[in-house]
Amino acid sequence: MERYAYRMTKELAKAYDPKDVENKWYSFWEKENFFHADVASNKPPYCIVIPPPNVTGVLHMGHSLVNTLQDVLVRWKRMSGYEALWVPGTDHAGIATQTVVERHLIKTFGKRRKDFTREEFLKHVWEWKEKSQNQILNQLKRLGCSCDWSRLRFTMDAGSNAAVRTMFARLYNDGLIYRGDYLVNWDPVTQTALADDEVEYEERLSFLWTFKYPLKDQSGFIRIATTRPETMLGDTAIAVSPNDSRYAHLIGKLVTLPLSKRDIPIIADHHVDPAFGTGMVKVTPAHDPNDYQIGLNHNLPRINIMTPDGKVNENGGKFAGLSMEEAREAVVGEMNRLGFLEKKEPHVNRVGVSYRSKATIEPYMSKQWFVKMSDFAQKLRATVQEGKVKLIPAQWENTYFHWIDNLRDWCISRQLWWGHRIPIWYHRDNPEGMICYAEEGGPPEVRENPDQWVQDEDVLDTWFSSALWPFSTLGWPQNSAEMQRFYPNSTLITGHDILFFWVARMIMMGEYATGQAPFPETFLHGLIYGKSYWRDLPNGGGIQYVSDKERLEYDLGKTLPPDVYFRWEKMSKSKGNVIDPLEIIEEYGTDAMRMALCASATQAREIDLDRRRFEEFRNFANKLWNGARFVLMNLDGDLPLTSEEFSQGLDTSLLSLEDHWILSKLNHTVSEVNGKLAGYLFDQAALEAYDFFWKEFCSYYLEISKPQLFGKIGTAKERSNKQKLLVIVLCQAIRLIHPMAPFLTEELFQTLKERLANIQVNSKADPYTLECIKALQVPSCMVSNYPFVINEGDINEEIEETFDLLERMVYAIRNIRGEMKIQPGVATEVHIVANAAALKTIEANKNVISSLVKTSKVELHTEEPKLSFASTGVVDDIKILIPLPEELIAKEKVRLAKEAEKLEANIAKMRLQLSNEEFRKNAPAHLVEKQILQLQKLESELANLRKDEG
Repeated sequence: MERYAYRMTKELAKAYDPKDVENKWYSFWEKENFFHADVASNKPPYCIVIPPPNVTGVLHMGHSLVNTLQDVLVRWKRMSGYEALWVPGTDHAGIATQTVVERHLIKTFGKRRKDFTREEFLKHVWEWKEKSQNQILNQLKRLGCSCDWSRLRFTMDAGSNAAVRTMFARLYNDGLIYRGDYLVNWDPVTQTALADDEVEYEERLSFLWTFKYPLKDQSGFIRIATTRPETMLGDTAIAVSPNDSRYAHLIGKLVTLPLSKRDIPIIADHHVDPAFGTGMVKVTPAHDPNDYQIGLNHNLPRINIMTPDGKVNENGGKFAGLSMEEAREAVVGEMNRLGFLEKKEPHVNRVGVSYRSKATIEPYMSKQWFVKMSDFAQKLRATVQEGKVKLIPAQWENTYFHWIDNLRDWCISRQLWWGHRIPIWYHRDNPEGMICYAEEGGPPEVRENPDQWVQDEDVLDTWFSSALWPFSTLGWPQNSAEMQRFYPNSTLITGHDILFFWVARMIMMGEYATGQAPFPETFLHGLIYGKSYWRDLPNGGGIQYVSDKERLEYDLGKTLPPDVYFRWEKMSKSKGNVIDPLEIIEEYGTDAMRMALCASATQAREIDLDRRRFEEFRNFANKLWNGARFVLMNLDGDLPLTSEEFSQGLDTSLLSLEDHWILSKLNHTVSEVNGKLAGYLFDQAALEAYDFFWKEFCSYYLEISKPQLFGKIGTAKERSNKQKLLVIVLCQAIRLIHPMAPFLTEELFQTLKERLANIQVNSKADPYTLECIKALQVPSCMVSNYPFVINEGDINEEIEETFDLLERMVYAIRNIRGEMKIQPGVATEVHIVANAAALKTIEANKNVISSLVKTSKVELHTEEPKLSFASTGVVDDIKILIPLPEELIAKEKVRLAKEAEKLEANIAKMRLQLSNEEFRKNAPAHLVEKQILQLQKLESELANLRKDEG
């Protein structure tokens, strides 16, 4: 009885409660410094830099997805023997953060940004940043992210500042950065220029107006069509196509603008489409990209008519002070009053919108800083074409190349206060006399004569500092130990929506700064979509989204009423289809959310995230818990398994078919999961692990093992062998699933480790036992070994096929019992008819069938036995018969009698019809033949029924 000393010191609770384990284990991992990467390690390096979340607020489900996927890879690689570094950090997010803070200040103090000095405003932003960043970091920890927090970075910390200044100065000195007057995308709300990538486009219903302008020589009028009549206040020419014979005689003449009385020339330019409108277009070089190019071709003056906040300036005359929308209405009204409006017709405009403020973008002449992209385009294309950077999925390559083929110079200056101040100083007496300086504190000339110099007021585009992230986080421009060890990074995980904003620019800057691409491959995951539900409003009044309460009910499966519709849409608060990750964690647990996200992360453009997925994986978490609990509980009892016994290893001579089968499936699953993770097939990796544990291990192997574990069959030695194998499979399964569900698996790992405390390595043990013992020697699951294929020879297709046959037979038996409406607790006889070879296999493994189905006996036959009230099923060439239990025979006789009565009535009716000479004479021959065949079929069914009754 001494062996009872090895009884479990800690019994798992009956149900898994995530709240009990999540905080405990994350604190443990942090305290033990398991997330830290040792730069001096001799392990192969693996490095990911986090796509830094903006310090604008809390994380959303998209952040949860990208960080779950990264954590899965980092944990997998760390367990696979790599020195894994995951660099955390946050992004200052210039426009976004400045806008959020300004709204906060308006709401709190009733003051706008410009009511403060620059220094005062920036103090408020830094306070916001600290609060928001702490919130974000806590959320990342709640998600289970195993980042090296000792290397936390921020895109405006001292290291990033040095990297940004160095990069700007290098580009400037190489002639790749320039400053000039240029037509930019202007956001009148945030009052800053935007790069082309930061502009979103949408179609809006508007109008195309046709106006007439008088020729100066009073010989008549010309007619132009425009979608932006307010910009006529800045017209400097009228243009026609040089190939348009209608207007060849007018080229060179002057036109008088009706509202400003200025005279402007009629010119010919290839940019003009003769088929648009009248074939004559007004040219406003300061407010249209095409017109700007025409202006350059013809040396036209550029008249800016707009203030930075989107109002008409003094060049607009009496229209000054109006917004551009108001000016449009006023200009059209005035032209109509003067008799110069000829036509107004509906027209769909493609309108640019700021990706941050959602303001309508205005083309605007402004002095800005630019990067010459033409110098980088060829290298950007070659890097992907030559496979130096692999885009996954490969479908994104065409999109990437299309972007490169349409590159314009990158506008990198922003008229903001929050961001990296451009490291350029101007001499007050000579603004063209400028100094670019990379070192902190500014150039010596400025320090010596600060009153004579002024630094550029603008800041750099947020994406400029983000483009340096893969190497600035590792210490660049210094050749740090981290740079030498972990650059290039190993991979990048991000959403496909920032392929151009970020990925392409990181490739560009990485190769320029270091001569190497920043990573060899990048996985571009889909964007998360949620279900939007709405009702149509009466009389075409639009739609109304349902309440949050209703949405939750529909999300969880409630049937939609006829007046409610749904579609998958990008998550948006206004559409009510946002799923809050913290809410999901509270309700379902972190591991359930992580596994649901992994299982949803296909390589498609969109990820339709169904809330029921979280419920599904909460159920899986419970199954994992209960399966482990069953194994651990059954290591005890009258014959408990001791650590010493386990270390002796498996007796391979005692392994049964199901034992060989579970080892084959285990090795197969381990191989598949490793392969899927290597290929960024997160959904398939999650489902492989899910299916193995739920279906193969719990639904089959554990059930088959119960008779031996409960002492109903087999010897004590066989029971011990079964216990050992259960431990081996559980130990591998826990570690296999750990990267996707770290908290639950850590709890189970520690419990198993405690149960087999003080276990010693026995070099004579089998490879599976040795691997398990070594895995349990370390202090945590997350630093244990990730499962690998221990013996490829154990992946046995023949055994899997044999077990598959038994599985299908069990499935058929369950189906027959279901059709016979036999309750699960009622035992039945099972008769199996097959050839001698098949019967030999079945005879050797009858325990599989009797373990998985409630049977009173299983009998094998080469000839079909005569049985009353038996139902049959067929699996390949094997016939399965199940006689009805005695207590159900009386009910079956009643049912058969009723069925026979029904058949007899139908047969009598058909016989009567067929005995009618008129019917046979007048009915089509094929119909008579059909009735005869139907009668024969019914007679056969009745004969079989009588046979069953007998």
